[in-house]
Formats: sequence, structure tokens, C-alpha cells
Amino acid sequence: MRLALDEAGRAGADVPVGAVVLASDGTTVLGAGHNEREATGDPTAHAEILAIRRAAADLGEWRLSGCTLVVTLEPCTMCAGALVQSRVDRVVYGARDEKAGAAGSLWDVVRDRRLNHRPEVIEGVLAEDCARILTEFFRSR
Repeated sequence: MRLALDEAGRAGADVPVGAVVLASDGTTVLGAGHNEREATGDPTAHAEILAIRRAAADLGEWRLSGCTLVVTLEPCTMCAGALVQSRVDRVVYGARDEKAGAAGSLWDVVRDRRLNHRPEVIEGVLAEDCARILTEFFRSR
């Protein structure tokens, strides 16, 4: 999670969310990203999407079986869908997103039994640290 927090710190004018995709060994970073919507004008440039794209490029494979995505904020519906589609084994997140979270808060896309893949979800890792950077960002606005 500390790597994801470091990544969130690189978000500049974007909402400070960071994500990393770890290989099955749990230590090798295959892809990392932070929100870049403002920087790129791309509405899909969420931290999770960018980390998934980079991990897939690193592996040369769209299936991220065995991988873990670690993200500072609970994924939204778009990102939760991408996690299901990319076949990650595990999602670890810090702060809950009661307004738009799709891994247990508002929705639970990643564990929807109607879908063909359901990654394990671990929530609340360094939750206070993850929430603090978001609170500070929005207070400064």
C-alpha cells in the first residue's frame, strides 16, 4: 500500500489515488499508475486502469491471473469492471468510497455472483493514511 500511496503523491492536479499491480510473488511491481484525468483529458485515466494497462503490457498478456491490485481508494464501477475483466486474483484497497465505491460500499461489482470472475477483496489497509491524502486534497480546493 505504501507504493500505491507514493504513486498517489504523483497525481498533481488530479485526485490523489494511486495503484500498483503486483505479480504473484507479491513483491514484483508489474504496473503502477495514479489518476491522470486532468493531466490527459481522458475520463478513463484512473489509477487502477493505468496500472492494469501497464501490467498487461509488461506481461504481454491481458489476463492478470495470480496478480494483486493495490489501490488507495475503493475502485469505482469502471475500475471494478476492469478488475473482473483482467482476472486479477485479489484487490486490496485503503479508503472506502461511500459515494462511488464498487467493491463493497455502494456496489459490489467485483463479487457479483453473476459474473464469471470474482477476485478476493481486502479492504482497509492503511485506510487512515489513504483517507487523509484525499481529505487534504479536497480541503485545499
